[in-house]
Amino acid sequence: MKKILYFLAIVFVLLNTTACEKEFLDKEPLDQFSEEAVWKDQSLIQTFVNNIYRGIPHGLTEVQLSALTDEAIFTHDYGTSNINKSLVTPSDYSSWNDRPRLNLMVWENVYRNVRACNLFLENIEGAPFEDEDMRNRLKGEVHFLRAFLYHNLVSVYGGVPIITQTYALNEDYAVERDSYEDCIKFITEECDKAAELLPLVQGGANQGRATKGAALSLKARTLLYAASDLYNSNASWAPGYAHPELVGYVGGDRMARWQAAKDAAKAVMDLGLYSLYKPEPAPGDSAARNYSEIFISKETSEDIFVRYFLTNLDNDNYNPGIHNGPNGYHNWGGNTPIQQLVDDYEMKDGTQFSWNNPEQAANPYKNRDPRFYATILYEGAQWRQRPADVIDADPLGIIQVGFWEKWNPQTNQIDVIAGLDTRKSSVENWNGTYTGYYLRKYIDPTVDAQYFRQEVPWRFFRYTEVLLNYAEACLGLGQEEEARTYINMIRRRAGMPETNEGGQDLVDRYRNERRVELAFEDARFFDIRRWMIAPEVYTDAEGVDVRYKLNADKITAVKPTFTIITVQEREWNDRAYFLPIRLDEINRNNMLVQNPLY
Repeated sequence: MKKILYFLAIVFVLLNTTACEKEFLDKEPLDQFSEEAVWKDQSLIQTFVNNIYRGIPHGLTEVQLSALTDEAIFTHDYGTSNINKSLVTPSDYSSWNDRPRLNLMVWENVYRNVRACNLFLENIEGAPFEDEDMRNRLKGEVHFLRAFLYHNLVSVYGGVPIITQTYALNEDYAVERDSYEDCIKFITEECDKAAELLPLVQGGANQGRATKGAALSLKARTLLYAASDLYNSNASWAPGYAHPELVGYVGGDRMARWQAAKDAAKAVMDLGLYSLYKPEPAPGDSAARNYSEIFISKETSEDIFVRYFLTNLDNDNYNPGIHNGPNGYHNWGGNTPIQQLVDDYEMKDGTQFSWNNPEQAANPYKNRDPRFYATILYEGAQWRQRPADVIDADPLGIIQVGFWEKWNPQTNQIDVIAGLDTRKSSVENWNGTYTGYYLRKYIDPTVDAQYFRQEVPWRFFRYTEVLLNYAEACLGLGQEEEARTYINMIRRRAGMPETNEGGQDLVDRYRNERRVELAFEDARFFDIRRWMIAPEVYTDAEGVDVRYKLNADKITAVKPTFTIITVQEREWNDRAYFLPIRLDEINRNNMLVQNPLY
């Protein structure tokens, strides 16, 4: 009966709607603007561009790119472990499918934003503008954004179709992939166009929009990647692949590529707009605090291209404090550093840390690179005050990822007491770390992440990366003295001794310097692929088990013991140098060639 009444009600509505259908259809929709209206209004055009900016993925989402590298694991998995086992296929993208940050790197989502760029560039000249400077600035921004989108595509897929027009529904959009070389040429040309149109500084309400420095920094990064091993291997890692031109260069002068990368980085440096934040620690100053401030400050001298967030407006899967803070603070402990990263932080004197050194193994968190203390929370680290319901258990705010033995005279046995930040915590037990570490970088300790969302920005480009890019290009050219100059600038700022190494030792020192300086900044995923070290570093992820065992007196505890444990199994397959093109895309466009080994 209810179904019949429901059906009759629908018929009644439809019959009474028919009479005024024409009048209804003639009205403009109230919840959106027509395409024609957008290109007649400066404010709407700028809003259109603002939406393209949101297609550039920032790194402060719940699942960070670092969890797909030898920096971290993602506690709640969400399919990330499958990626770390090289199990992605053309029909199963795992976490690349639906995790914010990751899904904005995927083919169809990037091309959706590329289409928006193309649509803008097709319409902007005919749009009425009272302010021609604004028209040119927006054009520059969109050329930059299109370059950035293609840089992201090429970094995960290799050569892709270069699309510079919009397609209508009934048009034939089957196109071939362009070569990797042609894609790099297109991206750098887009960066040059952007740099010509963009201002040196965007201030006021425009702060955070692209600048000339942002365009030149993107060009420098693109050219550095292009000069790297992976793209100059002639696909030797995929024997028999018929289209090596899609995944790298197949000829040309590699030294010229290194020189182009060096020149591009130098162009940013020569702008004279940027500098290292607190390059020389003052007497009594804390290099760890200085480094930490870079990532929780709204502005620094290093900022080149920055994404800002507002707690009352921005969601965008952004809440680094709650996402990554310790569970003993009612946070979710998401992207947790692994032991391999921890071990790569040098000792304060510049020597390598080793578990085979008894003194270091007994106190592994003592006298380390100051950046370690600004990046990672570990057993015994001083953090912030505990929440009100936990403070009695820990008035000092000390990270507890260890387990304590305690004698129980009633049972005449030893009880094991779990630390407040373990997976057996008395506070919360579903979100504790598997690795024995938590992320400190990006988390503002003055904000109670359980209740409030912080506003730390995401830095797409900062000046330190430009200096590292310059140093790496110098190494590629054999200019070791020049490379050491800039590596040592960064080490001095970090409170670390300078290096005087050369040859492969200097290359290894540089790579480790980049690893710890840019940790959790989305660099590592691409670095380990372009350097072709992935087979060595995608080993099983490790963590630490910390135990405080009772002495024979059953009262006092011995110093903690640290046992290395496996926390996530991993396996590398060379096909994972690139993502596969999704099967649906190949079915829609039969001119596409799949990536190697899929």
